[in-house]
Amino acid sequence: MFCVIYRSPQRDQTYLYVEKKDDFSRVPEELLKGFGKPQLAMLLPLDGSKKLVNADLAKVKAALEKQGYYLQLPPPPESLLKMHLENSK
Repeated sequence: MFCVIYRSPQRDQTYLYVEKKDDFSRVPEELLKGFGKPQLAMLLPLDGSKKLVNADLAKVKAALEKQGYYLQLPPPPESLLKMHLENSK
């Protein structure tokens, strides 16, 4: 199984995974509006030979099979207050 990964031109570190190149038929229209015009990032085999950086392979595969896409959002920003409290112990 392969997937195609697109980056969002409007949202930093936001990626959309789909099953086939340029096939967004199963992606909700509202999601695409907020995502912007998808920019091709890469084609990726989902056989485990390449590790995904910020996504779980099993979750990506399950989402592709169930809904036809997987949306990868950026990691949440670090809490400066939490870091300060941990460092002051």
